Order: sequence, then C-alpha cells, then structure tokens
Amino acid sequence: MHSLPIKIFAWFGAGLFLIALPFFLKEYPLHLVNISGIWIILALSLGLLQGYVGEISIGHAAFYGIGAYTSVLLTMKGGLSFWLSLPISALVTMGFGFLIGSVSLRLRGPYFAICTLGFGEIIRLIFVNWREMTGGPDGITGIPSPHPIPIPFSQTITFTSKQANYFLIYGFVFLTIFVIYRLIHSRLGKAFMAVREDQVYAECIGVNAMRYKRLAFTVSTFFAGVGGCLYAHYEHFISPYSFTVAQSFDLVIMVIVGGMGTIIGPIIGAILLTLVPELLHAIRDYRLVIYGLMLMMVIIYLPHGLAGIWHGISARFSKSS
Repeated sequence: MHSLPIKIFAWFGAGLFLIALPFFLKEYPLHLVNISGIWIILALSLGLLQGYVGEISIGHAAFYGIGAYTSVLLTMKGGLSFWLSLPISALVTMGFGFLIGSVSLRLRGPYFAICTLGFGEIIRLIFVNWREMTGGPDGITGIPSPHPIPIPFSQTITFTSKQANYFLIYGFVFLTIFVIYRLIHSRLGKAFMAVREDQVYAECIGVNAMRYKRLAFTVSTFFAGVGGCLYAHYEHFISPYSFTVAQSFDLVIMVIVGGMGTIIGPIIGAILLTLVPELLHAIRDYRLVIYGLMLMMVIIYLPHGLAGIWHGISARFSKSS
C-alpha cells in the first residue's frame, strides 16, 4: 500500500541527485560520468537486440563509428549545425543497420555474430584507408562542440563546458531509456521476446520473426549513431581506433554483466565497465583478463547479471512495504 509514495520519493530524490551531480564533481570525474553516459546509450541500444531478441552483434562499434564520422563530416565539410547533423547521422546509421540487418539476420546464433564481426572489420578498414574523408589512422581533430542554443530573453546556452555536455548527454540517455522502455512494453516488445524464446514457435503463431528482428536491429543502430555523434562532438577527436571490435566486445560484456533482458542491466554494466578500468590504472593492461574473470563469475553465480540483485532487492522491499 505504501510502496507507490516511496517509489515516487525515490525517483524524485534520484532526479535531484542527477541534476546536482555535475556541480559537485571535479573535471576528470565529471568527464568519466559523461563518457559513461555515452556508453549507457550504446549498451542500451545493444541490449535491445541482445536481451530482447536474443541476437548478439559483435559489430556494434561499427555503427557507433558511422554515426560519429557522418556527423563530423556533415558539420566540418558540409557546414551543417550539430542539431541537424545529429538526426541525419543517426538516420544514416539506421539505414546501414536496415541494409545489414536485412542480410545478416537471415543467419542465427553464432553465424549472425560472425557476420556482424566481419562487417565491423570492413567498416574499420574503410575508416583507416579512406584518408580523404576520414583522415586515415590519424583521425580527425578540431571537431566543434554542439552549436549554442539562443534562449529568448535569456543567455545563450553553450556546450563548451563538461557541465553543459553532461546535461546534453544525459538528456539523450533518458530519451533512449524512454523509447526503449515504451518499445519493449508494447506489442512489439512482446513479439521481440517471443522470437527470443522460440523463433520457430513464434513463426508458427503468426509472428514474422525476420521483420521484428530487423526492426530491433534498426532501432539499435539508430541509437548507436546517436552515441557516436555525441562522442565525436564531446571528445573533439575521432580515429578508427575508437571503433574497433574490442569496443564491440566491451558492449557485449556490459550487457551480459549488467543483465540481459532488462533496462537497468546495460546501465549498470556500462557504468561499471567504464569506471573499473579507470580505478585500476595499475592493471589496465590486464583489462581483458579482468573482464573474462568477471564474465565467468557472473555467468556462474549471477545468471541474470547484476540487475538480478537489483530486482531481488526491489522485490523484497516491495513485499516488506
């Protein structure tokens, strides 16, 4: 009976905390929080495909890179505003997702994963070798910040500080959460989960598995493009080494460790696997070893990921209240 007011109070407190957070952090911790926000968008986008449709993509960083390079080229060579380049780059990335998904999603399981891995390597090689457009291995520097927003009868909002970028990035984090939440709690979400549980049975009851998998893949790549655009204009530098298969594996691990088939899981995984390497500078060279051990422990002892702990605590709290 009393759980609803407590939840409202908890959400209100969390909102106040997030609003106040950037004003209490120093430059570098705030930078890590901002980078975590970009990884949250990417992990949530992959989590839609991996957790709700059951297909693992090892080429997600390629779409992240397509979004970044498209936005940079539109702003620096095309003269467009960031606010125009962002939706265009996301739509371009989604177009690639639709095309690749239409071909690769005819495969299932490890064959699909290998196909996305190959696509990721092809895109990386294009970034490396198409020097006239991408700058080659040296990348592109001097990427402008998002254009200021004039507010009538008030000051212009600029995005040159980390505090301003915090609100921009986390605005898109909440937009991503909202869209994916609404999607998975609709009839489309039920179709996604039916395909995940048993594709053959889902097709027998009238679910067009290919159509729904392609839709999930397309939405997933759209938000990967958004993440790439935000990353490029926040860091002011991109190179092919920012969008490798290693980043794709990082995203897969974030979703698994955080908890597949949940919203909170990819968020927890993204924050954890962004901050842990920074807290353990002395052993950063052993990142993959640590990730491997962490993955083994989660699979053995926490099959539902860290989100399973969160949901267990929430369930107990709800019963006690």
